[in-house]
Amino acid sequence: MELVVRSEVILSVYIIAFLIGLPANLLALYAFSVKIHSKPHPTNILLLNLIVSDLLFLIILPLKMHEAASGMMWKLPNFLCSITSFTFFSTIYTSSLLLMAVSVVRYIAVAFPITYRQLQKPMYTIVISAIIWIISAAHCSITFITQHHPSLSSNNTSVCYENFTEKQLKVLLPVRLEFFFVLCLIPLLICIYCYLSCIWILYSRPMISRMQKQKAIGMALGTLAVFLICVLPYNISHVLGFFQGESPKWRYYTLLLSTFNTCIDPIIFYFSSSAFRCTGEKSVFGNCRVTVSGSHTEGTISGKE
Repeated sequence: MELVVRSEVILSVYIIAFLIGLPANLLALYAFSVKIHSKPHPTNILLLNLIVSDLLFLIILPLKMHEAASGMMWKLPNFLCSITSFTFFSTIYTSSLLLMAVSVVRYIAVAFPITYRQLQKPMYTIVISAIIWIISAAHCSITFITQHHPSLSSNNTSVCYENFTEKQLKVLLPVRLEFFFVLCLIPLLICIYCYLSCIWILYSRPMISRMQKQKAIGMALGTLAVFLICVLPYNISHVLGFFQGESPKWRYYTLLLSTFNTCIDPIIFYFSSSAFRCTGEKSVFGNCRVTVSGSHTEGTISGKE
């Protein structure tokens, strides 16, 4: 029995995500722009990139709303379909890689505060951010290749990046499988390792209060939950689609989870700012004192300070 895609459900989710996500991310953009101007910590720069990624996603979302309002038929110019598909999918994977980068920075900051201080130059993080954008853009260029390469392009312009021909699927399905491993599974495993290590280290530090530990750990687990709920289901559709030899219709609904990620990210940003604090204005991931060889050393373990 073939799954019937309910366009009204998709449209409703898009509208809710747009109305909540756009003002929340604009507010976060302003807040982090101010923070970076005063304290350009690596985590702040990565999170600013994550906000920009979410905003790009939200900017093209009205085009996806138009598609859903038209019964999942594409009635706009074909070139807009290519731009929309590329931006829609590349921002999803940019977010995944940025979440991974944030987890790595926090792990280094907690586990190796001295090393973190040496690697704290903004230029390092800017280069990492640029590499992440290039990786996601290079991978998602498959949307242009699939739709416009002479040997793959289809005359069916009534839908956008759907109803693929056999030739298109022979190229697209293996690429999607690679997406799952390189842009989803590996970043997820790195996030899990980094955050579980952070939790273990935080619990081993007696100078941090139990309440502050619980807040920081809750934020870390919340970030992992977002990855598992909003990112993983869509990428699982790549694996199943590869073995089934088709593009699953139900992937529309997994994409809705990725859409809601733009609403959840600003909440994580907000709680992260208050969660990673030791005492007063000192944070677990920022400006905590660590003891090294009997001497006290300032370790700047960044959250969003």
